[in-house]
Amino acid sequence: MSDLLSIGASGVRAYQTALSTVSENIANTGTAGYTRRTTTLAEVSSVGGGLNARNALSSSGVTVTGIGRSADAYRSQAVRTAGTDLAKTEAGITWMNRIETALGDNQLGDRITGFFTAAQKLAADPSSEPARAVMLEAAGTAAAAFTATGRALDTATADLDSTASQAVQSFNALGTALARINDGIARTQPGSSIAAQLADQRDQMLEQMSTIADITTSFDTLGRTTVRLGGATGAVFVAGGSSEQISYARNGEGAVQFAVTGVGGASAVSPTGGALAGFAEGAQRLAAARGSLNAIASDFTAKVNAVQAQGRDLNGTAGAPLFATGATPTDIAVSLTDPREIAAAGSTGGPRDASNLAALQAVRTSGAFERRTTTLIAGNAAALEQRKVVADAQGAIRDGAVSALASASGVDLDSEAVDLLRFQQAYQASSRVIQTARDTLQTILDLR
Repeated sequence: MSDLLSIGASGVRAYQTALSTVSENIANTGTAGYTRRTTTLAEVSSVGGGLNARNALSSSGVTVTGIGRSADAYRSQAVRTAGTDLAKTEAGITWMNRIETALGDNQLGDRITGFFTAAQKLAADPSSEPARAVMLEAAGTAAAAFTATGRALDTATADLDSTASQAVQSFNALGTALARINDGIARTQPGSSIAAQLADQRDQMLEQMSTIADITTSFDTLGRTTVRLGGATGAVFVAGGSSEQISYARNGEGAVQFAVTGVGGASAVSPTGGALAGFAEGAQRLAAARGSLNAIASDFTAKVNAVQAQGRDLNGTAGAPLFATGATPTDIAVSLTDPREIAAAGSTGGPRDASNLAALQAVRTSGAFERRTTTLIAGNAAALEQRKVVADAQGAIRDGAVSALASASGVDLDSEAVDLLRFQQAYQASSRVIQTARDTLQTILDLR
C-alpha cells in the first residue's frame, strides 16, 4: 500500500513540475532570448525480493531528471554570424552617410562654380565695381563652403570616436557580465531551471557581443563559454569567470587600432566583423575624404592667390592674396575687403584689361576643382549605394537565421497546449492513484 502511495506522490510531484515548465513556456511566448524548456522524466526503479524472483526490478514511480532547453547551437551560431556581418555593413553606412551629408549639404561644388562664374561676368566689364563686389561675395561664399565642409567632416570623425568608444565600453561590460554568468553556471546544478535561465542569458550576451565584434566561441561540458576575438586563434576575451578589456585608438591618418588588455599584457586585435570593423572602415573613409578635400582646398587657394599676385587691381597696384588659410587647409577666409583690390588686369594692363581673369579661368581648368569635388561626392555616393544593397541582402539572411532559430528553439503554443493537456491528465491520474490508495487503506482499517 505504501508503494502505491509513493508511486502516486512521485507522479504528482513530477507532473506538477512538468506543468510549471509548460506554463513558463506559454508565459514567455515571444520573449526575446527565451528558449523553450522541456521537463525530462524517468522511471524510478527499485530492487525487489521474493521466493521466485531474487533481485528483480520493480517500478516505484516517476521522477524529474532535469529541465532541458530546446537549444540549437548551429542555428544560434548562424544568427551570430549574420548579425556580425550586418552590423559591420550598417556601421559603415552610417559614416558614409555622414560623409555624403558633409559634402552635399554645404554645396561646395556649386559655390566653387559660382566663384568662377562671377569672375567670368566681371571679365565682361572689369572696371564695374558692382561686378567686383559680386565676385568678392562669391569668393566669401566659396571659402565658407570649404570651411563648413571641413568642419562637418571633423565633427563626423569626432562623433565616430565617441560612438566607437561607447561600443567598446558596451563590449567590455558584456564581457564582464558573461564572465559572471560563466561563474554562475559553474555553481548551478546542471539540468535545473536556474541553469536554463543562465544559459539563455549567456546566449543573449553572445548575440549582443557578435554585433559589436566578430567572436569565436567554444563551450565546456558545464556550458561555460570561452570567447576569442578575430577568429579561432584570436586573443582570448572571456574565459571562465574572467574577462579582459578592449581599447580603441585612432591616429591622424584614420588608422584604427583595437587592443585587448589583461593580466598577460596587451595584444592588438583586428576585428573583421561587427560594428567595430565598421568603425575602422568609417574612420578610413572619413580620413580619405578629409585628405581629398584638403588637397582641393590647398590647390584652390594657392592657385587663385598666385593668379591674383601676378595681376593689377583697379588702383594699379599688384594684387594681394584673395584668400587666407587658417589651421587647416579648409579654414579659408577672404582677406580682401575692397572689391577694387581684385586683380583683374594683367601686369601691364589698365582698368579695362581683363587678361588676369582669363588666367583665372585657365587655372579653373587646370586645377579641375569642380570636377575633383564632384568625383569625391559621386565616389562616396556610389559606394554608399552598393553598401545599402549589401545591407539589404545581409538583413534578409539574418532574418532567415532568426526565423530558423525561433522555429527550433521558440515556443509553439499548439505544442504547449498538447503538453498541457497531457500533463494535466497525468497529474489527475496520479492524484487518483493516491486517492485510491487512501480509500483502500481506509477500507482495510474499517474491516478491523
